[in-house]
Amino acid sequence: MNKMQRRKENVALLSVISNSLLVVIKLVVGFLSGSVSIISESIHSAVDLVAAIIAMFSVKTSSIPADRKHPFGHGKFENMSGTIEALLIFIAASWIIFEAIKKIMNPQSIEYVGWGVGVMLVSALVNVGVSKMLFKVGRETDSIALEADAWHLRTDVYTSAGVMISLALIWMGDQLFPDVELAWLDPAAAIGVALLIFKAAYDLTMRSAKDLLDVQLPVEEVAWVRRLIMGHRPVIHGFHQLRTRKAGNFRFIEFHLKMEPQMTVETSHRITEELTEKIESHFPQSSVIIHIEPCDGDCEGKCLDGCLLPEEARRKVTKNISPYKRRKPT
Repeated sequence: MNKMQRRKENVALLSVISNSLLVVIKLVVGFLSGSVSIISESIHSAVDLVAAIIAMFSVKTSSIPADRKHPFGHGKFENMSGTIEALLIFIAASWIIFEAIKKIMNPQSIEYVGWGVGVMLVSALVNVGVSKMLFKVGRETDSIALEADAWHLRTDVYTSAGVMISLALIWMGDQLFPDVELAWLDPAAAIGVALLIFKAAYDLTMRSAKDLLDVQLPVEEVAWVRRLIMGHRPVIHGFHQLRTRKAGNFRFIEFHLKMEPQMTVETSHRITEELTEKIESHFPQSSVIIHIEPCDGDCEGKCLDGCLLPEEARRKVTKNISPYKRRKPT
């Protein structure tokens, strides 16, 4: 196991352990106090725990090398993980809103408010630390599963803070205005928690599911590949059919190169090896396929966008094309 993979698995395990502890603490305090917002936070943490377990599994699985049944590797396990986590968040948020509405319709007094404020503070501080580590390792290793887990915990930080504030207001209200009923703040905070969770789930679904549909790499990454190819003119006469996609932290890049027809196989192979090495150096964990074609000067159709020949050279070569290669007038 390489150092990068070990870091990914260790931080994923840390997330599982921290979420397990927070679920137990929040459930105990939530049921003792009767606070629906704390119970909703325990459900939120339980979802985070499931997400952390899924993330840990996907991080381990996605690193398995390609085999006969999976010639493109196992990288999409990370994307599947992120999508499943998002669906779990939607379910949890819906349940929280359902329970909060019931509490609004039938308000109940809250006990041990101080314990509730304390557990929310501890939860927020723990998740700040763990989410920072997940974000750091996730971005360094380009792991969508770890970043998804980090967003889970970062959302938990905000919702824990919201619940803590609502409980603090209820406690202060009981001390300063004992005749004013403020118990409704608890389920109202729970609904606010759920709405934030919905937003996080939507963003996570968009990020993780797009790679399942083989969407091309980000615009800036595709532009980098194009600049690399164009930097090899005039040896390379043009390129086309540049296609990219991503599976987890694995990138797949392929394109066709137009080369001098008289160039030797050895020379063209050396050029493709040089391009491949530069791409793999810039994008670790990438697979590059380059197809070589002779350039006959016919810069029409799909070749136009990637033609690197000067206009005058293009016309000159076009005049030398054999008659049977010319396009017949319609």
